[in-house]
Amino acid sequence: MRINRIAAKKLQTEPKEVDLSLIDSLIKKYKGKNGNLIPILQGIQAIYRYLPESALRKISDETGHKLSDIYGVATFYAQFRLNPVGKNIIKVCHGTACHVQDAKNITTALKEHLKIEDGQTTPDGLFTLESVACLGCCSLAPVMMIGDDTFGKLSGKSAVKVIRDIKKKENN
Repeated sequence: MRINRIAAKKLQTEPKEVDLSLIDSLIKKYKGKNGNLIPILQGIQAIYRYLPESALRKISDETGHKLSDIYGVATFYAQFRLNPVGKNIIKVCHGTACHVQDAKNITTALKEHLKIEDGQTTPDGLFTLESVACLGCCSLAPVMMIGDDTFGKLSGKSAVKVIRDIKKKENN
């Protein structure tokens, strides 16, 4: 069996101004405690919505964790992101039930409407589009989640309407 190598994705550059003072209290809370790395990374991501390189370097300097160990943890767990993401992460399910119900049509419609590819973020930083393996909502297939909200029995048109409604709320 031949295995094709997946090309490494180039990391996006982080915004020039990352206010590192926002993580000072987080460092103080966990510094010196066993098993502190994952809670620190979760806290950083809660603040910035991703793990800025400058924040990871600060964690390394302040806690004594090797930068390579920090990156090892950050890249091992799927919950962590090394690139900025949109305010609203759109997860389109492509599990079996959703696939059979034409989830590909939903993803295509969203890509065309948002003018981004799967895994990308809109230039305004409002949306990131992700295809996921399963959301566990098979009875609602095809389904997508945006934040904690689930939208089921979708078509490409109805998925785009959800996005338009969110944009309207954001602009008000």
